[in-house]
Amino acid sequence: MHHPDVLIIGSGQAGAPLSWRLARNGRRVVLVERAHLGGTCVNVGCTPTKAFLASAEAAHRIRRAPDLGVNAGAPDVDMDAVVARKRDIVETWRSGVADNIEEAGDALRLVRGHAVFTGPRTVRVGDEAFSPDVVIVNVGARPAVPPIDGLDSVDFLDNASAMELTEVPDHLVVLGGGYIGCELGQAFRRFGADVTILEAGPHLMGREDADVSEALEEAFREEGVRLRLGRTATSVRREGGRIRVVLDDGEEVDGSHLLVATGRRPNTDDLGCEAAGLERDERGHLVVDDHYRTSVDGVYALGDCTGGPQFTHASWDDHRILFQLLEGDERRTRAGRVVPYSSFTDPQVARVGLSQREAEDAGLPHEVATLPFGRIARAYETGRTAGLVKVVIHAESERILGAAVVGAEAAELITVFEMMMLADAPASVLVDAQMIHPAFVEGLQSAVMTLPRYALS
Repeated sequence: MHHPDVLIIGSGQAGAPLSWRLARNGRRVVLVERAHLGGTCVNVGCTPTKAFLASAEAAHRIRRAPDLGVNAGAPDVDMDAVVARKRDIVETWRSGVADNIEEAGDALRLVRGHAVFTGPRTVRVGDEAFSPDVVIVNVGARPAVPPIDGLDSVDFLDNASAMELTEVPDHLVVLGGGYIGCELGQAFRRFGADVTILEAGPHLMGREDADVSEALEEAFREEGVRLRLGRTATSVRREGGRIRVVLDDGEEVDGSHLLVATGRRPNTDDLGCEAAGLERDERGHLVVDDHYRTSVDGVYALGDCTGGPQFTHASWDDHRILFQLLEGDERRTRAGRVVPYSSFTDPQVARVGLSQREAEDAGLPHEVATLPFGRIARAYETGRTAGLVKVVIHAESERILGAAVVGAEAAELITVFEMMMLADAPASVLVDAQMIHPAFVEGLQSAVMTLPRYALS
């Protein structure tokens, strides 16, 4: 039986940096990983997806170059090269994680294998048993497979296998209109595939306000992506080398490939939670408090397996807060965090704070400012006019309750609103700022100034 100070299960965007920071601060740390170093983000999530999308965007820019007076010809997409580039980038980041572990020295030991709890704070990995003072769980999540009749009888794609395709599909059918389905669906359309996205809800990106979703839907339709919204798949079957999806209204969608992107489930079902006494919710997420403490003393959990925001930057922030907690700063907590997020579709869809719908549900007095993205000078001049800016402002305090940006570089622009919320700054600060012209960011100021109280007289 080994007795390290800390044992961390999973080398994702919380577990890996936490392991080497604790080791450098004098803790004896064991980091357990059963697959590739780096977790979801590095291996099958952010890193490969955004590399993949960059190639698709390049093809799109070539195809749209005549709109700017440049005749570049049709793009010649080499999927072998696209996949090879994606793999090289993944390997670079994966190697970076390994380098950080090695640089931590003897205080950090990497153990390869599947970790299973055998008791409240005892863990077995292969033939080795560990009884650490602290256990930290960062096991992430994996694609969820919906219970659709016949789905288990066809070879469907998930986000990882879709990015290994070395030939452009003839017709890609996508189940799910969330981030993964939208990003990869648009990418394959830009590579040259016919694409149909099936979404059970009334809109893509269903957690957003309807006008935000509609701005993305308009852009997708303009690119030729077929949308079937408010439609549920009832069965799937293979016929003559094709995959046929039957919808709840009887329509049949016939495709060459099927991508299932209907959500993710936590990797906790083979962790030994019962033996440890770890409480899970109805979806399998580990239940934690605002200090990341589970139901078992000395066991903490971070990242996607806890049911919080499933974003790399949220997991990284989890590690930052827990590190300070373990170092004795009990003031640290995840309560009240401002968590921005963005899809990397084109246009990007980014949000921070409350949507208009959430502000209404909370009964908060509020005003809403909106501006079509095409009214931003930079957007008009560059031909990137799809989208909108939407700001929800408290009607009495003038504080930013939330904002959404659909448009070019929305993931960068939303940070302005995040910083204002963290600083508890009123919207008038944005009005008083001098924005660089012509930059996309001046559209944020213009949006706020559509409200009568901020309009120029």
